[in-house]
Amino acid sequence: MAPQRFREQFDQIQRSMSDVPLAMGPDDSAEFLYEKGVVLARDGEEARLVEDTVREHFTTFAGLGADQVRRASPETNRTGITRIRVGDPGEGDGRGDPAVANALRSLRATEGRAGRRLISRNHVVSIAVNACPGDEPVPVPRTTPPNPAPDTTPYEADTAVGVLVVDTGLMHDYRSCALLAHTTGDAQLRECDDDGVLQQYVGHGTFIAGVLAAVAPNTDIIVRNTLNDCGAILESEFGEKLFEAVDGHGWPAVLSLSAGTSNGRTDGLLGIHAFMEELRDQGTLLVAAAGNNASATPFWPAAYAALPGWENAVLSVGALRSDGEFGACFSNHGSWVRAYAPGERLTGALTGFGTPVPYVYQHSSYDDCRFGFGYACTCSHPRHTGVLSEPGDPAGKPDQVMFDGHAQWSGTSFAAPVAAGLVAAHMTAHKETDPRAARRQLLAAVADYAEVRGAHVPALLPPTWRPDPVDPPAAGA
Repeated sequence: MAPQRFREQFDQIQRSMSDVPLAMGPDDSAEFLYEKGVVLARDGEEARLVEDTVREHFTTFAGLGADQVRRASPETNRTGITRIRVGDPGEGDGRGDPAVANALRSLRATEGRAGRRLISRNHVVSIAVNACPGDEPVPVPRTTPPNPAPDTTPYEADTAVGVLVVDTGLMHDYRSCALLAHTTGDAQLRECDDDGVLQQYVGHGTFIAGVLAAVAPNTDIIVRNTLNDCGAILESEFGEKLFEAVDGHGWPAVLSLSAGTSNGRTDGLLGIHAFMEELRDQGTLLVAAAGNNASATPFWPAAYAALPGWENAVLSVGALRSDGEFGACFSNHGSWVRAYAPGERLTGALTGFGTPVPYVYQHSSYDDCRFGFGYACTCSHPRHTGVLSEPGDPAGKPDQVMFDGHAQWSGTSFAAPVAAGLVAAHMTAHKETDPRAARRQLLAAVADYAEVRGAHVPALLPPTWRPDPVDPPAAGA
């Protein structure tokens, strides 16, 4: 049986967020994850309107009495969002939530008259974007040079560009890696399980910081461990966590974010909208990963790059395959993706250089590319058997590897820090203090293009990145 990555990630995230019943959506399909029995609305009059409308319709739609429609979290916060209970989260399984779907449906006409969105699911935002990772890390020897290789620009404290990475925390031994000499931030809360095995996505933030530092050495990188819990967080909490991330050190020049979700809409995420409005009014440039579901569906917050008012404030980044000629098979794409950068089989620091540590694969590889591509992509190479793909099957014993510092890893998660690093490097090289101006200048000067789903797109290729030849794609890939 072929692996079911989305279902596997759903089970993994549900175990991690065991106190929050989750569903796959929309309805009976599998495009994103969200909290069961709860919707989001803006505080104040809009929240009251949502409550009243849902209460009016629910005896027909969900069989709930008027006293069962209530606020799950009445206090306000900087996001201006209220969670409203519309159903019993213990009912049904994870294949959609009729109560939430009916609540959304009951507000549809009212939203049309109001001219704006009033209600939303409470989506799960995750670094396993669309709950579908590009792949899992592959160990490489310590002697393997990073790719991208470190740029030779010297570090100067007075001119270093501030970059904030919101992700998992730093590994305890990260300072053993010379590339991360000017990186600070939060520690990874728990690196290994009770058996001493690395947990899934541990090292994600450290790897991102290493990629960024290699492309732009003249940076002060701060890593926040906002996404430690299996790399997933509810939309209702994410906006507040983003505010907290910038509160401690002020708004950075560049914010690198390798997480998000789709929501089936084209107008953003309700839970982070207040943060995105403040970001728009600041000078910070958000560089965001486009997601790994091989889809053209807008992925947030990266897709804010295509919304009026955020064009200069957000740079959405898709992933190129290892030769830089085409898009990686897993990369999201579409007109809302503004640029592409190398994101397949990058090499960098997963941990520091302490004691070797084991990792057990969670997902099995496929016999062929699950997206129909014909080259040796990360869907099928290297071969491995994972815990989540073969539950209870003695013949499907999961593969274990040892990490000794360096890893190869793929995903738009890593294309985003490549692009963030190029913006920062441009700022240093041109003495540019405005990251949004640097973004415009960088894209205007692009000399390289790649082909992604038939479109020719800007390719941001670091001078120190080494392309690897791959077999040509099959027809139609």
